[in-house]
Amino acid sequence: MVEGSMTQGAGQEPTVRTATLRDFRVPPYAQVPVQSQNSAQEYALAHPEDSVPRAIPPRTGESAPQAVPASGPDAPDRADPAAETADGGHQAAPDRAEGSVPQAPAVHPGDGVPDDEPPEGYTPTERDLPVINRGDTVQVAVAPARQPAPEGLGPLYVVGDVHGYLDELVAALTAQGLVDAEGHWSAGNTRLWFLGDFTDRGPDGIGVIDLVMRLSAEAAAAGGYCKALMGNHELLLIGAKRFGDTPVNSGAGTATFQAAWLLNGGQKSDMDRLQDVHLQWMSRLDAVVEEDGHLLMHSDTTAYLDYGTTIEDVNDKVHEIINRNDADECWDLFRKFTKRFAFRDDNGPQAVRELLATYGGGRVVHGHSPIPYLLGEVGAEDVDGDGNSEPLVEGPHVYADGLAVAMDGGVTMAGKLLVAQLPLQA
Repeated sequence: MVEGSMTQGAGQEPTVRTATLRDFRVPPYAQVPVQSQNSAQEYALAHPEDSVPRAIPPRTGESAPQAVPASGPDAPDRADPAAETADGGHQAAPDRAEGSVPQAPAVHPGDGVPDDEPPEGYTPTERDLPVINRGDTVQVAVAPARQPAPEGLGPLYVVGDVHGYLDELVAALTAQGLVDAEGHWSAGNTRLWFLGDFTDRGPDGIGVIDLVMRLSAEAAAAGGYCKALMGNHELLLIGAKRFGDTPVNSGAGTATFQAAWLLNGGQKSDMDRLQDVHLQWMSRLDAVVEEDGHLLMHSDTTAYLDYGTTIEDVNDKVHEIINRNDADECWDLFRKFTKRFAFRDDNGPQAVRELLATYGGGRVVHGHSPIPYLLGEVGAEDVDGDGNSEPLVEGPHVYADGLAVAMDGGVTMAGKLLVAQLPLQA
């Protein structure tokens, strides 16, 4: 049932800024200090995407300073989606390029918000992020040998990071023929895997989870299946709900799940609607699976190797940590799953081969790191100013000597929400 909503900013207190690099407008509920009550330390983001707060000690004789955007080539600025103009007004965030994503059906299959109105407390994040121009990432379209699907099962599809963008998800699934005009499963015995990160940054993370849970039941009834992997944002949301402002040892001082969740796009509307059934569902998600020679995981990191030498060991260990309900242990798990770019540079192919040699498969398929970052390109939704530019990301990115496939199209940036059939065609 869709709750009442209002346009962001209506009836709210004056705009304030939190100590983050994101520099977005924050409603009153999020006006909390980032620093711990037990520590006169501030937290800055080490990376503009999915960052873990790192402690910065105050200067001698000074109080803890306010966090400011970092400078330099490794800290891209994040534009304010409601930045003040010279005349004191506000400049709206750029609209998504027309035609970049098929239109979603009018009926929201999850818990969506009608009429394009964001839920109360929704904090948008800028989609037009500058990216370091690396110039050392080469796309190699090398498809692994096609393996026949297990008997009785249909084709295999994967979905990249959704981050609360329910409309875009439904449109992408509809375009692939996986759901019908009403958002119900229409793909028979097809197999569908979500690669994690359902919430945060976008307007309807809980609606996304509700949709995936429902599609799982509908797909099973039709002879297929719809399953999902654990992303770092699932760990973050679970931690924010369970532990809140409980201090955890971040390895660089004291941090909290609540502060990290807010820094990484946590939405009050998601937290308000989060129920036990959602927490239980997220807590049971596997971290890594192998399907038809594809090793599916959320993060492009080798940190999975810290949790076991088999897929079963990794998943059992992750579930064990979550069920033990220890804040420090859960934080360490979240921190490791937040690592990225292990497959991008010169040593990337070897890192992929290490994972494949340990867990099996012929190619890694992951989300987590937006393709615009991997490509080292700067994308704008209207580069030429004429409204006719194409999205920066058109499809999955194959790299690391053809051994890795990135599926996070950067729906929160200048990209799109990706749904693709595996294996990819050369």
